[in-house]
Amino acid sequence: MLGNLTGLHLLIILGIVILLFGATKLPALAKGLGQSINIFKKEMDTDDKKAKGTDGTVQNTTAEPTTPAAQQVPVVNPGPSVQPNTTDHRS
Repeated sequence: MLGNLTGLHLLIILGIVILLFGATKLPALAKGLGQSINIFKKEMDTDDKKAKGTDGTVQNTTAEPTTPAAQQVPVVNPGPSVQPNTTDHRS
């Protein structure tokens, strides 16, 4: 599907992206994307290091979390902050 893309097609796509985001926002967008990729790579490396023990063997990563359930914060779904006005009857 993407094998038919040529240089002209990529230039057209780049032009559309510049029109949508503006030339001033593209460097910030690229910087944010680069930082996100770096953070993702660091997290993947730390997960790999956690999975391996100090002797190089792979440990079981499916163990229960180390924090007790009493210290976990419950998830709360608050209701709407503003109630609709149902007493206003306009005719």
